[in-house]
Amino acid sequence: MLNAETYITSQTGIGGRIRVKYEDFHVDEIPETLPSGTGPNTWLFIEKIGRNTLDVVLDVARELHLNRKRMGFAGMKDKTAITRQWICISNIEPDKLSNLEEKLYNVKILKITQNEKKLRIGQLVGNKFRILIRDTSDPENDTDKAKEILTQLTELGVLNYYGWQRFGKNRPNTHMVGKCLTKNDLKGAVNSYIGNPYPGEANYIKTARELYDMGHYKEAYDNMPAGMRYEKMMLRTLMKEKKNNEELTDESYKKVLLSLPKPLSRMFIHAYQSFLFNKAVSERSKLGVNKYVEGDIIIDNEEHLVHEFQENQIQEKIMNFEVHPSAPLFGSKMPLAGGVVGAMEQKILDHENLELEDFKVTKMPKLGSHGLRRAIRFKIWDIEVKHTDDGILVEFSIPKGCYATAVLREIMKVTVY
Repeated sequence: MLNAETYITSQTGIGGRIRVKYEDFHVDEIPETLPSGTGPNTWLFIEKIGRNTLDVVLDVARELHLNRKRMGFAGMKDKTAITRQWICISNIEPDKLSNLEEKLYNVKILKITQNEKKLRIGQLVGNKFRILIRDTSDPENDTDKAKEILTQLTELGVLNYYGWQRFGKNRPNTHMVGKCLTKNDLKGAVNSYIGNPYPGEANYIKTARELYDMGHYKEAYDNMPAGMRYEKMMLRTLMKEKKNNEELTDESYKKVLLSLPKPLSRMFIHAYQSFLFNKAVSERSKLGVNKYVEGDIIIDNEEHLVHEFQENQIQEKIMNFEVHPSAPLFGSKMPLAGGVVGAMEQKILDHENLELEDFKVTKMPKLGSHGLRRAIRFKIWDIEVKHTDDGILVEFSIPKGCYATAVLREIMKVTVY
């Protein structure tokens, strides 16, 4: 995990591999509410394999000839997995969706129903995972060790790191795009996303990015595969701007960034916040993940700040997972902690040559962020571990916005994606 430097458990890991096959990694969304069966909005319960949520949603909108703004979902799910979740289409009758499944790649529609309300980001409790860990050195003993670690995590919590999905696996750069935005460098943000090839990328993708870096936009576009749909969206706008203007200006690059779906364009600042948050968690957890430290900003399970408390009482609530020490998702209106914890947070800002005001992103304020405090750990429940012929099967549930790989890195003690 990028910028994740500490573990909460002391045992040696069991090693092994995950995601060898799609069926090794199952995710089931735990919904906040279920659709009622009546209403103007149609909800689809889908199972997708090897697809990310946003791509599926865009494919549905395309096949139905709808504006993508009419689509909704509660949360993004892993791409390299078999996942189940609800998506929503506003103001459409279910009978308009006949033959939709056969037009979607690696997507099954398990249920179609209606609801009065739309489905929006964040409207879920969490996710339940069933994950197979293959190729450990001593499967029987490793099963016992995995049980021991998971049991300890139910008592302590799991370090609330953001996983590689937030940044990209072969191309972990979304946070670098966000960093450019905090500096109001719109051209740099666009260049970071489209160009700048990474070593882990396929050669044909590197070639397309190199052509972009040389200013050969049409050639870059023609060399990009369909999977680079977002880069191609940006390039179409960029080529149009270049055709209509003598020079590309900040306004041109602003239009390029706005050509992306809103969930993606807003992800850039969030990714940079996440990168810095991981560093803050690494530092704060060294002081004890389930203990109050003077200066801590304490939050509850709804991420509301707890302003007044007595130290002896707050410690009991921390142990019961009612409240949590927090770390910063830095933003223009986010309070820093006090004491030694606050000094840690300020040191991170200083290292990045940042001020909280930078997160306003004055050239594109809709992409800016006020920031918030996020718990440094999360609760895990419904744990189960089994030794199977194929490896060690682990099951657990975690809250929304938290990453299964944060759990797996404690069990395996290796880099996990």
